[in-house]
Amino acid sequence: QVQLVESGGGLVQAGGSLRLSCAASGRTFSTYVMGWFRQAPGKDREFVGRINWSSGMTYYGASVKGRFTISRDNAKNTVYLQMNSLKPEDTAVYYCAARNREAVQYDYWGQGTQVTVSL
Repeated sequence: QVQLVESGGGLVQAGGSLRLSCAASGRTFSTYVMGWFRQAPGKDREFVGRINWSSGMTYYGASVKGRFTISRDNAKNTVYLQMNSLKPEDTAVYYCAARNREAVQYDYWGQGTQVTVSL
C-alpha cells in the first residue's frame, strides 16, 4: 500500500529555513505528481506547490513562490520542500500528497508535520 511519511518539521525563527522530506513507498511514482499542502489552525488547507515526478517540473502557490523550492530524489523515492525566508504566517501543519498526473484529486496523503515560525 502507498505510504507517504513527512519529516523535518520544527520550530524556527522568522527569516530562517527548514527542509521537509516526504518519503514515498508502496508503488512506482514515475507517473505521479507530488504535492505539498499546509493547514493552519482555523484556516482552510492551502496548496503550497507540486512536482511532476518524472519531468521534475514544479509549480508553486503565490504565497510561497520565490521562497520555497520542491525537489525530488528518485533513488530515495523522496520529495523535498526547502523553505527559506520563513514568516510567522508560514506556521502550519504541512502535508505531502500524491496523485496520478492524469487525475485532479490527490489520492494519497501523509500524516503531516508541524512547522512553527516564531518572531
